[in-house]
Amino acid sequence: LFEILVARQMRRQRRSLLPTSKATMSTTQAVTAKKPVGFIGLGIMGAGMAGVLLRTGRPLIVWNRSVEKSSMLASEYPGLVTVADTPKAVVQSCDITVSMLSTPAAAEAVFSAETGTLAGISEGKILVDCATLQEEDMVGMAAAVTAKGGRFLEAPVSGTKGPAATGTLIFMVSGDESAYEEASFAFDAMGKATHYLGAEVGAATRMKLCVNAVMGTFMAGLAEGVHLAEKLDLEKSKLVEILGQGAMGCVLVNVKGPKIAQEERDHAPNFPLKHAQKARVLLRFPPLFSGGRAAWTNAMALATARGAPL
Repeated sequence: LFEILVARQMRRQRRSLLPTSKATMSTTQAVTAKKPVGFIGLGIMGAGMAGVLLRTGRPLIVWNRSVEKSSMLASEYPGLVTVADTPKAVVQSCDITVSMLSTPAAAEAVFSAETGTLAGISEGKILVDCATLQEEDMVGMAAAVTAKGGRFLEAPVSGTKGPAATGTLIFMVSGDESAYEEASFAFDAMGKATHYLGAEVGAATRMKLCVNAVMGTFMAGLAEGVHLAEKLDLEKSKLVEILGQGAMGCVLVNVKGPKIAQEERDHAPNFPLKHAQKARVLLRFPPLFSGGRAAWTNAMALATARGAPL
Protein backbone atom coordinates (compact mmCIF):
# COMPACT_ATOMS: atom_id res chain seq x y z
CA LEU A 1 0.00 0.00 0.00
CA PHE A 2 2.76 2.42 0.92
CA GLU A 3 4.54 1.80 -2.40
CA ILE A 4 1.30 2.62 -4.23
CA LEU A 5 0.92 5.86 -2.26
CA VAL A 6 4.53 6.84 -3.04
CA ALA A 7 4.04 6.18 -6.75
CA ARG A 8 0.82 8.21 -6.72
CA GLN A 9 2.53 11.09 -4.92
CA MET A 10 5.40 11.10 -7.42
CA ARG A 11 2.92 11.19 -10.33
CA ARG A 12 1.20 14.19 -8.75
CA GLN A 13 4.56 15.88 -8.31
CA ARG A 14 5.47 15.34 -11.96
CA ARG A 15 2.12 16.74 -13.11
CA SER A 16 2.47 19.80 -10.84
CA LEU A 17 5.91 20.52 -12.27
CA LEU A 18 5.06 20.20 -15.99
CA PRO A 19 6.87 22.99 -17.88
CA THR A 20 4.73 25.91 -18.96
CA SER A 21 7.25 27.08 -21.54
CA LYS A 22 10.30 25.90 -23.41
CA ALA A 23 12.50 28.13 -21.24
CA THR A 24 11.48 26.31 -18.05
CA MET A 25 11.71 22.79 -19.46
CA SER A 26 15.31 21.98 -18.52
CA THR A 27 14.88 23.19 -14.92
CA THR A 28 11.65 21.26 -14.47
CA GLN A 29 13.10 18.08 -15.92
CA ALA A 30 16.04 18.37 -13.54
CA VAL A 31 13.69 18.66 -10.55
CA THR A 32 11.43 15.76 -11.54
CA ALA A 33 14.46 13.57 -12.26
CA LYS A 34 15.70 13.83 -8.67
CA LYS A 35 15.24 10.66 -6.68
CA PRO A 36 13.53 11.01 -3.31
CA VAL A 37 15.64 11.02 -0.16
CA GLY A 38 14.42 9.51 3.09
CA PHE A 39 14.43 11.68 6.20
CA ILE A 40 13.82 10.34 9.71
CA GLY A 41 13.45 12.83 12.57
CA LEU A 42 11.97 16.32 12.18
CA GLY A 43 12.91 17.96 15.47
CA ILE A 44 14.82 21.21 16.04
CA MET A 45 17.60 20.15 13.67
CA GLY A 46 15.89 17.70 11.34
CA ALA A 47 13.08 20.04 10.30
CA GLY A 48 15.53 22.68 9.14
CA MET A 49 17.75 20.18 7.33
CA ALA A 50 14.78 18.61 5.56
CA GLY A 51 13.57 22.05 4.54
CA VAL A 52 16.91 22.87 2.94
CA LEU A 53 16.78 19.70 0.84
CA LEU A 54 13.22 20.45 -0.19
CA ARG A 55 14.15 23.95 -1.32
CA THR A 56 16.55 22.39 -3.81
CA GLY A 57 13.58 20.58 -5.35
CA ARG A 58 14.53 17.27 -3.80
CA PRO A 59 11.45 15.14 -2.95
CA LEU A 60 11.50 13.60 0.52
CA ILE A 61 9.85 10.61 2.13
CA VAL A 62 9.69 11.40 5.85
CA TRP A 63 8.87 9.88 9.20
CA ASN A 64 8.77 11.47 12.64
CA ARG A 65 7.72 10.11 16.00
CA SER A 66 4.96 12.73 16.15
CA VAL A 67 3.11 12.68 12.85
CA GLU A 68 2.05 16.33 13.22
CA LYS A 69 5.51 17.55 12.27
CA SER A 70 5.54 15.36 9.17
CA SER A 71 2.12 16.64 8.15
CA MET A 72 3.19 20.23 8.71
CA LEU A 73 6.20 19.75 6.43
CA ALA A 74 4.01 18.15 3.78
CA SER A 75 1.65 21.13 3.92
CA GLU A 76 4.54 23.57 3.60
CA TYR A 77 5.99 21.77 0.56
CA PRO A 78 2.99 20.32 -1.33
CA GLY A 79 3.90 17.70 -3.88
CA LEU A 80 7.43 17.19 -2.56
CA VAL A 81 6.81 15.40 0.76
CA THR A 82 5.43 11.90 1.26
CA VAL A 83 4.68 10.92 4.87
CA ALA A 84 5.56 7.31 5.64
CA ASP A 85 3.95 5.17 8.33
CA THR A 86 7.23 3.68 9.61
CA PRO A 87 11.00 4.22 9.38
CA LYS A 88 11.19 0.86 7.59
CA ALA A 89 8.94 2.18 4.83
CA VAL A 90 11.14 5.26 4.42
CA VAL A 91 14.30 3.22 3.94
CA GLN A 92 12.64 0.72 1.61
CA SER A 93 11.48 3.55 -0.66
CA CYS A 94 14.78 5.46 -0.94
CA ASP A 95 18.36 4.76 -1.95
CA ILE A 96 19.63 7.24 0.67
CA THR A 97 18.06 7.91 4.07
CA VAL A 98 19.16 10.61 6.53
CA SER A 99 18.40 10.13 10.22
CA MET A 100 18.54 12.98 12.75
CA LEU A 101 17.29 11.96 16.21
CA SER A 102 17.99 13.85 19.41
CA THR A 103 19.07 11.22 21.94
CA PRO A 104 20.83 7.84 22.03
CA ALA A 105 17.64 6.26 23.39
CA ALA A 106 15.54 7.61 20.52
CA ALA A 107 18.15 6.62 17.95
CA GLU A 108 18.31 3.06 19.29
CA ALA A 109 14.53 2.66 19.51
CA VAL A 110 13.91 3.89 15.95
CA PHE A 111 16.83 1.92 14.51
CA SER A 112 16.06 -1.43 16.13
CA ALA A 113 12.25 -1.52 16.18
CA GLU A 114 10.42 -4.24 14.26
CA THR A 115 9.36 -1.62 11.72
CA GLY A 116 12.43 0.53 12.32
CA THR A 117 15.26 1.80 10.17
CA LEU A 118 17.33 -1.39 10.13
CA ALA A 119 14.32 -3.45 9.06
CA GLY A 120 14.20 -1.50 5.79
CA ILE A 121 17.87 -1.94 4.90
CA SER A 122 18.70 -4.14 1.92
CA GLU A 123 21.51 -4.46 -0.62
CA GLY A 124 22.99 -1.07 -1.59
CA LYS A 125 20.85 1.11 0.70
CA ILE A 126 22.69 4.03 2.32
CA LEU A 127 21.94 5.19 5.88
CA VAL A 128 23.36 8.55 7.00
CA ASP A 129 23.08 9.07 10.77
CA CYS A 130 23.59 12.68 11.86
CA ALA A 131 22.92 12.25 15.58
CA THR A 132 25.49 12.75 18.32
CA LEU A 133 25.82 9.30 19.90
CA GLN A 134 28.43 7.16 21.60
CA GLU A 135 31.11 5.86 19.29
CA GLU A 136 30.03 2.32 20.19
CA ASP A 137 26.48 3.10 19.04
CA MET A 138 27.68 4.22 15.61
CA VAL A 139 29.97 1.22 15.24
CA GLY A 140 27.14 -1.15 16.17
CA MET A 141 24.70 0.43 13.72
CA ALA A 142 27.30 0.34 10.95
CA ALA A 143 27.90 -3.36 11.54
CA ALA A 144 24.18 -4.13 11.48
CA VAL A 145 23.62 -2.15 8.27
CA THR A 146 26.63 -3.72 6.56
CA ALA A 147 25.49 -7.21 7.55
CA LYS A 148 22.31 -6.65 5.52
CA GLY A 149 24.22 -5.40 2.47
CA GLY A 150 23.72 -1.71 3.17
CA ARG A 151 26.24 1.09 3.55
CA PHE A 152 26.57 3.37 6.58
CA LEU A 153 27.82 6.89 7.20
CA GLU A 154 28.07 8.64 10.54
CA ALA A 155 27.70 12.36 9.93
CA PRO A 156 27.29 14.42 13.11
CA VAL A 157 27.07 18.16 12.60
CA SER A 158 28.41 21.33 14.15
CA GLY A 159 25.70 23.97 14.21
CA THR A 160 22.32 24.59 15.77
CA LYS A 161 18.79 25.49 14.67
CA GLY A 162 19.75 28.53 12.57
CA PRO A 163 22.49 26.84 10.50
CA ALA A 164 20.27 23.78 10.04
CA ALA A 165 17.54 25.95 8.52
CA THR A 166 19.92 27.93 6.30
CA GLY A 167 22.07 25.06 5.03
CA THR A 168 25.22 26.23 6.81
CA LEU A 169 25.99 23.26 9.04
CA ILE A 170 29.44 21.70 9.23
CA PHE A 171 29.41 17.93 8.65
CA MET A 172 31.97 15.51 10.06
CA VAL A 173 31.63 12.26 8.12
CA SER A 174 33.19 8.83 8.30
CA GLY A 175 32.24 5.46 6.89
CA ASP A 176 31.83 3.90 3.46
CA GLU A 177 33.62 6.11 0.91
CA SER A 178 31.39 5.18 -2.02
CA ALA A 179 28.35 6.05 0.07
CA TYR A 180 29.96 9.38 0.94
CA GLU A 181 30.44 10.20 -2.73
CA GLU A 182 26.84 9.26 -3.57
CA ALA A 183 25.41 11.27 -0.67
CA SER A 184 27.62 14.32 -1.23
CA PHE A 185 24.78 16.27 -2.90
CA ALA A 186 22.88 16.16 0.40
CA PHE A 187 25.87 17.35 2.43
CA ASP A 188 26.47 20.13 -0.10
CA ALA A 189 22.87 21.29 0.23
CA MET A 190 22.63 21.11 4.03
CA GLY A 191 26.09 22.36 4.96
CA LYS A 192 28.70 25.00 4.26
CA ALA A 193 31.53 22.51 4.82
CA THR A 194 31.95 18.74 4.91
CA HIS A 195 34.97 16.94 6.35
CA TYR A 196 35.40 13.29 5.36
CA LEU A 197 37.48 11.67 8.11
CA GLY A 198 37.99 8.26 6.53
CA ALA A 199 36.36 4.86 6.37
CA GLU A 200 36.62 4.10 10.11
CA VAL A 201 33.20 4.52 11.70
CA GLY A 202 33.68 6.30 15.02
CA ALA A 203 36.15 8.92 13.87
CA ALA A 204 33.44 11.48 13.09
CA THR A 205 31.77 10.96 16.46
CA ARG A 206 35.07 11.44 18.29
CA MET A 207 35.68 14.66 16.35
CA LYS A 208 32.15 15.93 17.09
CA LEU A 209 32.58 15.31 20.82
CA CYS A 210 35.86 17.26 20.77
CA VAL A 211 34.06 20.16 19.08
CA ASN A 212 31.24 20.03 21.64
CA ALA A 213 33.71 19.94 24.53
CA VAL A 214 35.31 23.18 23.35
CA MET A 215 31.95 24.81 22.61
CA GLY A 216 30.42 23.84 25.95
CA THR A 217 33.36 25.15 27.94
CA PHE A 218 33.38 28.37 25.90
CA MET A 219 29.65 28.92 26.43
CA ALA A 220 29.94 28.27 30.15
CA GLY A 221 32.79 30.80 30.35
CA LEU A 222 30.78 33.39 28.43
CA ALA A 223 27.78 32.96 30.74
CA GLU A 224 30.03 33.22 33.80
CA GLY A 225 31.65 36.38 32.46
CA VAL A 226 28.33 38.10 31.78
CA HIS A 227 27.05 37.08 35.22
CA LEU A 228 30.23 38.45 36.80
CA ALA A 229 29.78 41.79 35.00
CA GLU A 230 26.23 41.96 36.33
CA LYS A 231 27.38 41.34 39.91
CA LEU A 232 30.06 44.03 39.52
CA ASP A 233 27.46 46.59 38.38
CA LEU A 234 28.88 46.76 34.87
CA GLU A 235 26.90 47.08 31.67
CA LYS A 236 26.57 43.53 30.39
CA SER A 237 26.04 44.53 26.76
CA LYS A 238 29.26 46.55 26.89
CA LEU A 239 31.18 43.44 27.98
CA VAL A 240 29.73 41.52 25.02
CA GLU A 241 30.69 44.36 22.67
CA ILE A 242 34.27 44.40 23.98
CA LEU A 243 34.59 40.62 23.69
CA GLY A 244 33.29 40.76 20.13
CA GLN A 245 35.91 43.31 19.13
CA GLY A 246 38.87 41.35 20.48
CA ALA A 247 40.53 38.00 20.02
CA MET A 248 37.46 36.21 21.39
CA GLY A 249 35.11 37.72 18.80
CA CYS A 250 33.21 34.87 17.13
CA VAL A 251 29.71 33.69 16.27
CA LEU A 252 29.07 32.43 19.81
CA VAL A 253 29.89 35.81 21.35
CA ASN A 254 28.09 37.82 18.68
CA VAL A 255 24.92 35.70 18.64
CA LYS A 256 24.63 34.24 22.13
CA GLY A 257 26.23 37.12 24.03
CA PRO A 258 23.46 39.69 23.39
CA LYS A 259 20.79 37.14 24.35
CA ILE A 260 22.53 36.43 27.64
CA ALA A 261 23.15 40.12 28.34
CA GLN A 262 19.73 41.60 27.60
CA GLU A 263 17.49 42.41 30.56
CA GLU A 264 14.55 40.46 29.13
CA ARG A 265 16.10 37.03 29.21
CA ASP A 266 15.96 35.23 25.83
CA HIS A 267 16.31 31.53 26.56
CA ALA A 268 14.59 30.12 23.46
CA PRO A 269 16.69 27.00 22.77
CA ASN A 270 18.58 26.62 19.52
CA PHE A 271 20.60 23.85 21.13
CA PRO A 272 19.07 22.73 24.45
CA LEU A 273 21.44 22.40 27.39
CA LYS A 274 20.34 18.80 27.89
CA HIS A 275 21.94 17.94 24.54
CA ALA A 276 25.14 19.76 25.46
CA GLN A 277 25.15 17.80 28.71
CA LYS A 278 24.61 14.60 26.69
CA ALA A 279 27.78 15.26 24.71
CA ARG A 280 29.71 15.82 27.94
CA VAL A 281 28.48 12.50 29.32
CA LEU A 282 29.36 10.70 26.08
CA LEU A 283 32.94 11.92 26.41
CA ARG A 284 33.11 9.99 29.71
CA PHE A 285 35.17 12.62 31.43
CA PRO A 286 34.41 16.05 32.92
CA PRO A 287 35.52 19.28 31.22
CA LEU A 288 39.25 19.26 30.71
CA PHE A 289 40.18 21.38 33.70
CA SER A 290 38.66 22.01 37.13
CA GLY A 291 37.71 25.60 36.30
CA GLY A 292 35.78 24.34 33.29
CA ARG A 293 33.87 21.89 35.50
CA ALA A 294 32.91 24.65 37.94
CA ALA A 295 31.93 27.05 35.17
CA TRP A 296 29.78 24.41 33.48
CA THR A 297 28.02 23.46 36.74
CA ASN A 298 27.40 27.10 37.68
CA ALA A 299 26.10 27.96 34.22
CA MET A 300 23.66 25.03 34.27
CA ALA A 301 22.43 26.03 37.75
CA LEU A 302 22.09 29.69 36.76
CA ALA A 303 20.16 28.85 33.61
CA THR A 304 17.82 26.57 35.55
CA ALA A 305 17.18 29.24 38.21
CA ARG A 306 16.29 31.76 35.50
CA GLY A 307 13.84 29.47 33.80
CA ALA A 308 15.90 28.36 30.79
CA PRO A 309 14.44 25.23 29.15
CA LEU A 310 16.80 22.31 29.72
